[in-house]
Amino acid sequence: MNFTRRIASALIPFALILFSQVSSVRADGPATSPEKEAELISILTSEAPASEKAIACKNLAIYGSGKAVPELAKLLSNEQLSSWSRIALEAIPGSEADEALRTAVGNLQGLLLVGTINSIGVRRDTSAVDLLAARLQDPDSEVASAAAVALGRIGSPAAAKSLQNVLAASPAKVRSAVAEGCVLCAERFQADGLETESIALYDFVRKADVPEQRILEATRGAILARKKNGIPLLLEQFKSPNKGMFNIALSTAREFPGNDIDEALATELARATTDAPDRAALIVTAMADRPNTVVLPAILKAAKAGPKQVRTSALEALGRVGNTTCLSTLLESGIETDPAISQTAKKALAELPGESIDKEIVARLAKPDPKLYVLLIELIGNRRIDALPTLLKAVDNSDKSIRSAALTSLGNTVPADKLSVLIKQVVTPKTADDAPLAQQALKTACVRMPDRDACSTELAAALERAPVPTKIALLKILGAVSGTKALQTIGVAAKNNDPQLQDVASELLGDWMTIDAAPVLLDLAKNAPAEKFQIRAMRGYIKVARQFTMSEPERIEMCKLATEAAQRIPEKKLVVEVLKRYPSLETLKMAVKAYQNPELKEDAAAAALVIAQKIADKSPEARELLGSIELNKVKLEIIKAEYGSGASQKDVTEILQKQATDTPLISLSTASYNEAFGGDPAPNAAKQLKVQYKINDKPADVSLPENALIILPMPKEKK
Repeated sequence: MNFTRRIASALIPFALILFSQVSSVRADGPATSPEKEAELISILTSEAPASEKAIACKNLAIYGSGKAVPELAKLLSNEQLSSWSRIALEAIPGSEADEALRTAVGNLQGLLLVGTINSIGVRRDTSAVDLLAARLQDPDSEVASAAAVALGRIGSPAAAKSLQNVLAASPAKVRSAVAEGCVLCAERFQADGLETESIALYDFVRKADVPEQRILEATRGAILARKKNGIPLLLEQFKSPNKGMFNIALSTAREFPGNDIDEALATELARATTDAPDRAALIVTAMADRPNTVVLPAILKAAKAGPKQVRTSALEALGRVGNTTCLSTLLESGIETDPAISQTAKKALAELPGESIDKEIVARLAKPDPKLYVLLIELIGNRRIDALPTLLKAVDNSDKSIRSAALTSLGNTVPADKLSVLIKQVVTPKTADDAPLAQQALKTACVRMPDRDACSTELAAALERAPVPTKIALLKILGAVSGTKALQTIGVAAKNNDPQLQDVASELLGDWMTIDAAPVLLDLAKNAPAEKFQIRAMRGYIKVARQFTMSEPERIEMCKLATEAAQRIPEKKLVVEVLKRYPSLETLKMAVKAYQNPELKEDAAAAALVIAQKIADKSPEARELLGSIELNKVKLEIIKAEYGSGASQKDVTEILQKQATDTPLISLSTASYNEAFGGDPAPNAAKQLKVQYKINDKPADVSLPENALIILPMPKEKK
């Protein structure tokens, strides 16, 4: 967007959105409601505020006719409403709106004139060509630029001629807009089937002394307007040393109709591969962006040999547009030693579309090339091909790399009813080296199974016959699967006599990500065989209370049960922290109760103070509850205090200073601020108490709603 239109847009913050909305309504036919139109016109002639008139203008874009034009035209000189009136004038059908806008051009200046000219362009008023042509010489460059673009939108032969006549002589500030207008005219000619005129105008701009962006736009248009005959001009830009011209060639090639351009791109790719590999790589991508007509053999040839950057680009392209004819090339590239080549080829093989590719991969595995065997096995997993017998055969291969690839692919493909195949590989691996891969494969398979509990049931059965190291692996897989059965199984294992199983199971429960772990953790906290596991379970239970979404009664109940079950002070303190995180009257009561424990006294007092600060204005009982706690002593200094609303403020500094003590809590003579401060400074208004203070010589301030408990937060430490 050029500066002219950017400035004009600044006048109408919602105009473009609104115009698009009303245009869609007008597209279905003009609205007919004389009564509605008359009502809207009456708003424009009234003393209604500007905001109401703006809405009326917007609605007149839908319901207005020539009858509304006179009143709308009067607003074109109004800085507040000009843009709104133009929304309607741009949409109202008929010559009245055109005449009003043309008349206004002679009476306006500056940005209002720019906006009006823009509206003439939107309406494509051919009767305004001479008027706008005269404005191309306007001393205001913004006005001249707006006129040039408006002429371009009109797009008539006369408009084009007026622009061509002034392009060379236009001032530098205006020339770009004149060139833009020429390009817009050429686009209109092209749309109207005037190909010769369109080409001539594009070429005129291409050869003119105008900004590069306009030359790029004209070059694109000149290529497309020539259709098939534009291919030589397109190829010329591929050879251009100018990066912008090369890029315009890439983008234009993507939108060029027909398949003649594809052969030309293939030829250009062959040349650029030798002369400019970096550009050749980009040409390959452009070719692949034309999948319906792409010359696949050319990309295939580039993928086989040549500069590395061209090969990688071609291999990547094959993943999008290739077919079975590309499979051999991709497979050979997938086993090359260069990581960039092999990884790109493997990615392309995984993405190569079509069931025929899957069938070809399975067919090749019937008599596999030893060099490609591992890659083919990997592809079964990457492409999720149903080839269980082939993978089972590969799992028994004597080659470790083949077994590893097969296990990984089994993890990605094994169906739910064959999960036992992988469980067997975990419980009785072929070699000790296979165990970690088998476990990872089983985990991959289990987490994608649709029925978690059925999967967990199979894993639980395997636990019974597995040695301890394998049991640990299976428990971890159960943890990844989650669900009711997995939770139950791990809960049982946590109370097993084996310390290793207790350790792993309790750790898994502590990290459980659903709230249903809470009762299992609480039971373990009470009944685990060893204290360290009881502690871990209790901390996991408290974490559930702290982090998970639940109702307030549920959280309160969990905190009460945790307080009762916790055997050590550190865990009891964690419960107090949970109370502080969820302030309510109930958590305040629990904090006050915890205060009775000498070892929790300091933490509970701090928690109670934080809770009371957040709920005091909502809970009158907070004041009484807080009164039973001895707060930590501080050095408190009230600097300034005001009570009121807006400009109506009452200085209550002295009153607060007299009530201040050596705690952050200030008790007034009554719970009512109006009574305590000697009157209501702002009747019928919501008021606040604003306090500036120091605690232990550190400054802070707070705003409290009317009648809130006055608890001054501790000043925050500066970072």
